[in-house]
Amino acid sequence: MTEPVDVVVVGAGTSGCALAARLADTGRRVLLLEAGPVPASPADWPPELLDPASLAATASGHPANWDLPAEVLPGRTVRIPRGRIAGGSSALNAAVFVRGRRADFDGWAAGNPLWSHEQVLPALRRLESDADFGADPGHGSDGPVPVRRLPSPSPLADAFAAACAELGFPAEPDKNGDTAPGYGPIPFNVDGGVRINAAMAYLAPRQGAPLLTVRGGVVVSAVLVERGRAVGVLTDEGPVRAGEVVLSAGAVGSAHLLLRSGVGPAGELSAAGVAVVADLPGVGAAFSDHPMVYVPYRPAPGVPGSALPLHGLLHAPVAGHGPLREVEVMPWLRAFDDDAEPMIGVGLQHPDSRGRLRLDGGDPAGPPRIEYRYLDEETDRRGLREGVRTAATLLGAAAFSGLASRSAGLPDAVLDDDAALDGWIAARITTAVHLSGTAPMGPDADPDAVVDQRLRVRGVEGLRVVDTSVLPRVPSRGTAATAVLLGERAAELMAED
Repeated sequence: MTEPVDVVVVGAGTSGCALAARLADTGRRVLLLEAGPVPASPADWPPELLDPASLAATASGHPANWDLPAEVLPGRTVRIPRGRIAGGSSALNAAVFVRGRRADFDGWAAGNPLWSHEQVLPALRRLESDADFGADPGHGSDGPVPVRRLPSPSPLADAFAAACAELGFPAEPDKNGDTAPGYGPIPFNVDGGVRINAAMAYLAPRQGAPLLTVRGGVVVSAVLVERGRAVGVLTDEGPVRAGEVVLSAGAVGSAHLLLRSGVGPAGELSAAGVAVVADLPGVGAAFSDHPMVYVPYRPAPGVPGSALPLHGLLHAPVAGHGPLREVEVMPWLRAFDDDAEPMIGVGLQHPDSRGRLRLDGGDPAGPPRIEYRYLDEETDRRGLREGVRTAATLLGAAAFSGLASRSAGLPDAVLDDDAALDGWIAARITTAVHLSGTAPMGPDADPDAVVDQRLRVRGVEGLRVVDTSVLPRVPSRGTAATAVLLGERAAELMAED
């Protein structure tokens, strides 16, 4: 692994697979390093990773899961799944492939004009093969990621759609379109009943390509920097030299590698015994993610179950906060385990609270300390209260008569009292695992910007970050499609450079 390459990409995850493949297509010699395994053929993938109806790999202890601890509130710690296999978290997740909204991109473009919706739309079209809307101008029909909406799997799915219409929410048949938010079927990256993760979409078609080498089971511990320039990475198998280094290890992994390499807040690095290479206070300082709480419900006896856990999705405005503040209401059609009730996920899509990722001072080489600091802001508490009440109102709609009802786990006495509901939410708060902004992009005038709009790390030549770390704010939808876009768009920018 000592022969130099043009680019070494750290992390064969959702962004890294797209980036490495597209860079090799442009004639660059690329080495893609992945800490987990890289299955060589479909038969080598664990069956639960191929099955879009299974979330078994997100459970603690699964070998394809980094399974990191994170503090969502002081005193409340959860485990967050992150993919440790080729494809990254796209190999573990629910295969929900929803784009960010136009307003997300245009918001990021303030100071980063290369990321406006107009600028990224060609890459959004190029990455997908949309079975339902591929002929529309805003979509693609021949890209590597298959996208499709699935038929309704159960009466419960039909009831949720009818309840949303009953309450006046608009229909949104294309969640990746540019129409008013409402209720609509989920676009899945599924083909033939198989979850098509980023490695299957981008790496498998390029097996044997002379310019792309993929190595699994290689753990990167630091970026090698000489005289202010990244010249490679240090791995458990020795150093790797490269003309350029790209971190695509995810919003946790990339920021953690920056910190371990001496790129971050100088005071914190020095306190942890790490030599400072570049003083960038924005590394890990103010990330964002969607806070999530689950509202349980009870299907009536005899209501048929569902083979698929998900089908539709509601995006509803939060009153008094303008058009850019919503809750996401995601009905799960079956329980997570045999002894539980099914639940409706309620996520706040534009949170004001910000989290922090830091080195563990006692063990800088171990997992980072992740503090979400959810519910710090009253606006977030109010938004989640409204979201929970929206879910409860849906369950009380006429469409659910004889099919399902709200669980006793959320009694009226709690639902009707703000303080009691705040306590109920705080005891159950978790994360949607859409972590973004641990190394945000921004203009030179922004003291907290870690990378510029071409995703180059400030203060270290030859080093970039390409994953959701660089997003100034978490998008108002899930991050899977945006993560693929980041790889595609970064490859464009690097080809220009």
